Amino acid sequence: MSAPLLPQLQSMFAPAGESAARITSLSWVLIVGAALIFAAVMGLLVWAIRVQGRRPLRTRLWIVGGGVVFPVAVLAALLAWSMARTPGWMERPPPDALIIGITAHMWWWEVRLRDPASGREVRLANELHLPAGRAVWLGLSSPDVIHSFWVPALGGKMDMVPGRVSHLMVQVDQSGSWRGQCAEYCGEQHARMALHVVAHTPAAFDAWLAAQALPAATPTSALLERGRDAFLAQRCNACHTVRGVAEEGRLGPDLTHVGSRLYLGAGTLRNQPGAMAQWVAHTQDAKPGARMPSSADMDPATLQALAAYLEHLK
Repeated sequence: MSAPLLPQLQSMFAPAGESAARITSLSWVLIVGAALIFAAVMGLLVWAIRVQGRRPLRTRLWIVGGGVVFPVAVLAALLAWSMARTPGWMERPPPDALIIGITAHMWWWEVRLRDPASGREVRLANELHLPAGRAVWLGLSSPDVIHSFWVPALGGKMDMVPGRVSHLMVQVDQSGSWRGQCAEYCGEQHARMALHVVAHTPAAFDAWLAAQALPAATPTSALLERGRDAFLAQRCNACHTVRGVAEEGRLGPDLTHVGSRLYLGAGTLRNQPGAMAQWVAHTQDAKPGARMPSSADMDPATLQALAAYLEHLK
């Protein structure tokens, strides 16, 4: 399976599915309508200034017509049209929908889904993978503060309130990748809390999910074995899980397949050669306030071995 493309621009004007297209069409109606009304008001202002003093204006007619009748008629029509295009609220997902749980942490996203073939739960961070052409039912929650799930290309925006599970159904029509963002201020690193969405063809998604359900790849060289040992010796497993190596870590992202992800640190660093070592050694420089401490005091040989081990977890 080929590597996903870099995410496109974060824009609601490039919808990736029907629901998003409906929101985009509503936005264009609002933008164009507001521009026309503004132009009309400015035209009336010029006209009123030019006729001022020549003949009296019928103020009551303008107040009733322009201040009451016109807004009520326009807003009522807009409400009826938008309600007709808005999908109805669903208490339960459709029978064939893919169910994915998303938890927003300070400041990263935990994504959970289950491989139907093996029954294993798959956990990944800051990436949402979807099958194109299939409805996806998202369960959204937060354990700390209010966050907000927002991927403009998918349409819809949902606040994630501690103690509650909200639901949002999305669907994309074609393969591709898009960027999302936490849209509710949630603290120091709110701006560096990105979520990247990758849509696959159904067959490619099934292959991706089956690969993600497997345990971590076994080291194939002395350098990678040293990196695995460093992962345990440095107590990285106190916060992170690597299935097949260390299962107890739950405070931070699951790293079983971290080498295959697009970005590190919720969109902070592009996952390319050298980025893993930079992130481990200088976390607080790249993302001040993150829960992960920097490991700048780690000796270079150990750091390079650890980074190589994490990069090979694909």
